[in-house]
Amino acid sequence: MTDSKYFTTTKKGEIFELKAELNSDKKEKKKEAVKKVIASMTVGKDVSALFPDVVNCMQTDNLELKKLVYLYLMNYAKSQPDMAIMAVNTFVKDCEDPNPLIRALAVRTMGCIRVDKITEYLCEPLRKCLKDEDPYVRKTAAVCVAKLHDINAQLVEDQGFLDTLKDLISDSNPMVVANAVAALSEIAESHPSSNLLDLNPQSINKLLTALNECTEWGQIFILDCLANYMPKDDREAQSICERVTPRLSHANSAVVLSAVKVLMKFMEMLSKDLDYYGTLLKKLAPPLVTLLSAEPELQYVALRNINLIVQKRPEILKHEMKVFFVKYNDPIYVKLEKLDIMIRLASQANIAQVLAELKEYATEVDVDFVRKAVRAIGRCAIKVEQSAERCVSTLLDLIQTKVNYVVQEAIVVIKDIFRKYPNKYESVIATLCENLDSLDEPEARAAMIWIVGEYAERIDNADELLESFLEGFHDESTQVQLQLLTAIVKLFLKKPTETQELVQQVLSLATQDSDNPDLRDRGYIYWRLLSTDPVAAKEVVLAEKPLISEETDLIEPTLLDELICYIGTLASVYHKPPSAFVEGSRGVVHKSLPPRTGSSESAESPDTAPSGVQAAEQPAVIPTQGDLLGDLLNLDLGPPVSGPPIATSSVQMGAVDLLGGGLDSLMGGGGGSFAPAPNTAMPANLGAPLGSGLGDLFDLTGGVGTLSGSYVAPKTVWLPAMKAKGLEISGTFSRQVGSISMDLVLTNKALQVMSDFAIQFNRNSFGLAPAAPLQVHAPLAPNQSVEISLPLNTVGSVMKMDPLNNLQVAVKNNIDVFYFSTLYPLHILFVEDGKMERQMFLATWKDIPNENEAQFQIKDCSLNADAVSSKLQGSNIFTIAKRNVEGQDMLYQSLKLTNGIWVLAELRIQPSNPSFTDLEVSRLVVTPGFGLSLAAAWLFLPRVFFSCRPRVSLAASPSRQGLVRGLAPGAELPRS
Repeated sequence: MTDSKYFTTTKKGEIFELKAELNSDKKEKKKEAVKKVIASMTVGKDVSALFPDVVNCMQTDNLELKKLVYLYLMNYAKSQPDMAIMAVNTFVKDCEDPNPLIRALAVRTMGCIRVDKITEYLCEPLRKCLKDEDPYVRKTAAVCVAKLHDINAQLVEDQGFLDTLKDLISDSNPMVVANAVAALSEIAESHPSSNLLDLNPQSINKLLTALNECTEWGQIFILDCLANYMPKDDREAQSICERVTPRLSHANSAVVLSAVKVLMKFMEMLSKDLDYYGTLLKKLAPPLVTLLSAEPELQYVALRNINLIVQKRPEILKHEMKVFFVKYNDPIYVKLEKLDIMIRLASQANIAQVLAELKEYATEVDVDFVRKAVRAIGRCAIKVEQSAERCVSTLLDLIQTKVNYVVQEAIVVIKDIFRKYPNKYESVIATLCENLDSLDEPEARAAMIWIVGEYAERIDNADELLESFLEGFHDESTQVQLQLLTAIVKLFLKKPTETQELVQQVLSLATQDSDNPDLRDRGYIYWRLLSTDPVAAKEVVLAEKPLISEETDLIEPTLLDELICYIGTLASVYHKPPSAFVEGSRGVVHKSLPPRTGSSESAESPDTAPSGVQAAEQPAVIPTQGDLLGDLLNLDLGPPVSGPPIATSSVQMGAVDLLGGGLDSLMGGGGGSFAPAPNTAMPANLGAPLGSGLGDLFDLTGGVGTLSGSYVAPKTVWLPAMKAKGLEISGTFSRQVGSISMDLVLTNKALQVMSDFAIQFNRNSFGLAPAAPLQVHAPLAPNQSVEISLPLNTVGSVMKMDPLNNLQVAVKNNIDVFYFSTLYPLHILFVEDGKMERQMFLATWKDIPNENEAQFQIKDCSLNADAVSSKLQGSNIFTIAKRNVEGQDMLYQSLKLTNGIWVLAELRIQPSNPSFTDLEVSRLVVTPGFGLSLAAAWLFLPRVFFSCRPRVSLAASPSRQGLVRGLAPGAELPRS
């Protein structure tokens, strides 16, 4: 009889009867009762009242009954923690049972009972099981450590279980090794900062040995662990690849994908000239092809992973095009994925075969698939130039079928082909115009309107065609309305005498009769352009368009490298990094491929600062324009800052205003000031010593010297490629012979050429602005860099920033506008005429109030008084006087900022040993009249000068008494 009988009882006094049976003396009756309890628990009945009776059944030699009781315990221990303690003695006893199955069962159940009260009682049994003579018990205990760590991490560390787990990696049994690796990996994922899996060549060799003998899941754990290892050289990488390659022939697809992940990662370290590299490429193709013979769901997962592999290394599957041909019975999700991979593999060698296949797909009955197939033909034309004519011919054949949705998709892709190959295939326009009346989808109508407007001079009745669309203007979608407006303006500029009424009609419809803001704005722009400067209108509207990219849907290289490290996981199916969809407290570590052998690229990620540069230097990247517009409600928009009328002159950029009024106009209009949100403009680790980014004038952390001796900080990444669609911007600031410059390195890490660069600064504390346009003389090709020195001046608009030296920058190119913020070192603002006369110094020093004063100390500076004076003078900090008091040198110094503010300093130098000197700035005073709090000045100035933490913290407001006596006549300072 089957176990179904346990689920059919409907007695009312069931609990009472079960209680009686559980306490029966007959073993068989007891086992039957426990089965009934488990059955009731399974269907959702509350049988927790039977807890003590079930626990009493633990004292048995029957393995089946013990398993059932343990199952009950796992389920109800959390709701009955006090009762669960009753089972502890039995656990301890079972962990010493002669039967290894019972010992393993006890330790497995202990790990599953998530009750804090009893965890401390389980430590001793677990310790014994970790060193058990039977490998089955040891492997079960290894997993139990990971479960216990999840409940109480501190307890596991205190008891030394992690060290025992590390020792199990050297175990003689491969399954114990695999489980130890799995447990350590699980713990390491929840604590990314801990270095639990400290892999070295010896431990890697042990893992590779165990790989051949453990189960399929054990192999996956070990392979995933290997993928996180960084070989010391290409020889070690090749050795690991050779030992992992046999896993490609495994029957389990998860093992195959894990092996592929390891090989794809380590191939980065192999030279392409090696014979082994070519052999490895050939070995990777068959297992990937074999995965496509599995069930549709597995096929889909395999195809999503293959899509990543093909983007990284298309040569692996370049001869396997046929396996991606669609079968009639494939589900739609498999068909679409195969279609995408076919286009990625398309080349001049196989394009005829691909086109014939795509043309066949276009006659299928599945409408969505047919549309994708027609679009795929267009993508092939754009990707393989030699095939463009054949693709256009195929599309014309499809248009002749007169199938409505096929015709409409064909017109959309032909528009893209016109963009890619201008003045080449325009002879087909007549055929397209014949199908004008059958178009009913917005995208197809918009594409046709674009074609008519773009080639209006070649179409005799272009005005009639566009007028036919105009009749139902308000019924059209926004996409069609915008395209129609632009097309008619183009037509007017090409045939002004014939279409004057038409353009007036469309402008009236767009501006006066429409309530769509986008349409109205575009209409007004065209209206003003046409009425004020028709020549400029022609240059704008009929400007030469950039060619469209070959592959617009490729994953960015930096993201692709990260996803390759996640092959065989959910991230490779979503094509998103884990951080995009994993929630909760568990840290997600960003992974990257190792640097290619012989490559000049650094192993660091674009976000990583060079060694010696602290985290404080990393600027915060301002969100993209869309994010800013969408997040206006969260911005801290303060009241307008009152201040004196500062004479500002607009900088002639030589390029369009990227934001129509600067960054501030985007933030909330011209009148108000913009206080950046803390998470967008404030740099990280503000409180850290700024010996890193703001300019270490004593050169304690290294840097670049200039001709005038002024300190120049090393270049750091301001805008990572991942946040700017492939554009990486590094830079620093310098001052040479009275001129300030921003030294930039622009690197193109995208797949398309970048051009049309321009730069703009937001208003800032000292009026920094570009003194000339950003000159990038040639288009920036993929994987190329260009160094540019951008001259700056201080005549831009002034607005108090927090911190003072925060600078918000917008950079435009042909792809988009990107935003970032960085901190400029204050010493670039120290002017050359900052040496104050002695008498004026004395008078000014006396008049400055105490609240404008700060003190701080520098430890271990290996410079004497003369060296300090010389080094500071290189950055325009001048020594006015020097004296010796009780064996200590005292330097009195002055500097002047570009806005006329004076800063005076008293520097006390006290020798402590022959190699190091302690410097104490006993007084640092700021003249009154500067509209920025002393707290802010104190926060930055000491650290800029001396790379130190202040010893005394003062944060009083500056005096409001007006100008300092003794300044040169007419030297006016901005007032608060």
